[in-house]
Amino acid sequence: MTPEERDALHAEMLSERRHLVSLAFRMLGTVAEAEDAVQETYIRWYRLSEQERDAIEVPRAWLTRVASRVCLNVLASARRRHERYVGPWLPEPVPAYAFPAATDTAEDPLERVTLDDTISTALLVVLESMTPAERVSFVLHDVFAVPFAEIAEVVGRTPAACRQLATSARRRVQESRSRRVSRAEHDEVVRAFAAAARTGDLAGLVSFLDPEVVLRSDGGGFVSAARHPVLGADKVARFLFGALTKNPNATVLDQQTPDGLGFALWDDGRIIGVVTLDVVAGFVTDVRLMMNPYKLTLWN
Repeated sequence: MTPEERDALHAEMLSERRHLVSLAFRMLGTVAEAEDAVQETYIRWYRLSEQERDAIEVPRAWLTRVASRVCLNVLASARRRHERYVGPWLPEPVPAYAFPAATDTAEDPLERVTLDDTISTALLVVLESMTPAERVSFVLHDVFAVPFAEIAEVVGRTPAACRQLATSARRRVQESRSRRVSRAEHDEVVRAFAAAARTGDLAGLVSFLDPEVVLRSDGGGFVSAARHPVLGADKVARFLFGALTKNPNATVLDQQTPDGLGFALWDDGRIIGVVTLDVVAGFVTDVRLMMNPYKLTLWN
């Protein structure tokens, strides 16, 4: 390989970083872990001999396989790490433009005109309930259109077994999606919910909450947050009012997210919290409050 060809290959490999971070985030649920996985992938590439690199016909496919294997290893230990986490562990909420869709070819994510459900916190929560092999198979096949024969090389199963894993994962995802309302209805309920919260109308706020609503607050031990999920409409409403009272300098503004309309908590020119919500049958069923500053890096 000539020096010019080597430089061109190096540039091609680096250009795949955006794709790899996008892939790893959907598998791992946090930007920091995704970036670490991508860093490890590149380390493995540069550890190859020149002859080994020359033998790789499609570098993007090689990088995708290796990044997926790295993520699979991380997922194998993730549950134990989450059990030691301070308070509820939530996937990282990201701006709607943070990562491209798998088929997006626009150079600037801000150019995208649709919100990508595959980076929604609601979907990432569903993915958290899967086995590592299910999650990797689903993300690779259903999101990034990787053939099952290639997925089999990643997870160490047969293509038929990988197809079953993806089918099982897809069933859970579709079940979750089928319960949710349209984006327009979601946003309408959230706006009414916000109006009640801003006017201090406890009864009004409760009326928009499902009786079995669950609020999870992720502070990661870095900021004050509920150590356990808050259950029930009355308790969730009172918790939200209490949180606003404890942060009198914070401004709560509407914020579009991949989950639909949510909220950003601003204090002194920075976002200190992001709220995403699920709406089912006209009621808010889940409230996710992210306060961990290390999971808000893309917002600031």
